[in-house]
Amino acid sequence: MAKRSDIINWCNQQLTVEQFKDYAPNGLQVEGGEEVNRIVCAVTASLAAIRYAADVKAQMLLVHHGLFWKSEPAGIVGWKKQRVRALLQHDLNLAGYHLPLDTHPQWGNNAQLAKHMGWYMDAQIGEQNLLSLGSLPQAVCLADLTAQLDQTLQRKPLLLANDPRKTVHRLAWCSGGGQGFFQAAIDAGAEVFITGEVSEAQYHLALENDVAFIAAGHHATERFGVQALAAAISEEFQVPVSFFDEKNPV
Repeated sequence: MAKRSDIINWCNQQLTVEQFKDYAPNGLQVEGGEEVNRIVCAVTASLAAIRYAADVKAQMLLVHHGLFWKSEPAGIVGWKKQRVRALLQHDLNLAGYHLPLDTHPQWGNNAQLAKHMGWYMDAQIGEQNLLSLGSLPQAVCLADLTAQLDQTLQRKPLLLANDPRKTVHRLAWCSGGGQGFFQAAIDAGAEVFITGEVSEAQYHLALENDVAFIAAGHHATERFGVQALAAAISEEFQVPVSFFDEKNPV
C-alpha cells in the first residue's frame, strides 16, 4: 500500500512536469482516497476505463489522456459529468500525464515505441522535444516496415508513399497526433515519418517530397508509455498495476 501523494509527487518529479507548456493538466486531476493498493493504467480516462478500474477495486487510474483540455468547454456536463461522477462514486484518483509522458527518454511514448519496434533513437528535436529522430537496425522496404508496425501494434497502418517498395533507413516519429511535425521530419532528413494520425495535407507532402508517411493509430502508438510508467511506479512503491486496453481504431 502507498500514499497517493507520494506516488503523485514521485511521478511529477520523475517526469519533470514543471518544464512543460502543456494544454492539459499533468498530475492529479481528480482526487480520491489517500491510500493506494492497486493501480489501473489506460491510454485515456474513458468511462469504460473508469468502470474497469472500479470493478477491479483500484484506487488510482493512471492515464495519458486525462479529462481536462484547454480546447474544451470548462463545464462538467454530459459525458464529462458521467466520468467525473463515476470517479467520485468509487473514490478513484485520476492521474494524467500528457506531454511529459510523450518525451520521457525511458518511459515516454516515443522511447517505448522505438523500444518495441527495435529502432535506434539518435535525437529528440522540435517543440518540447516531441519529434524523435533515428534509424532502423537495417534498411527495409516501406511495405515491410508497415507490416512490422501492424504486427507490433495490432492495428493496420496507413502508408502514404510514391513507392511502397522503396528501401528506407532513416526515420522520424512522434506518437499520437503528431502529423504536424511531418515537415520538420522532412527537413531533418527522414526517409519515413511515423505517427498516429493523418490529415489531408500529409498526402501531398509525402508524394511531393518523396518522404513516406505512416499513420499507425493515435491510441495504438501511445499504449506503451503509460504501461512503462505504471511498471516503474509498481517497482518503486510495490503496488500492483494492470492495463486496460480499449479496442480504439483511431
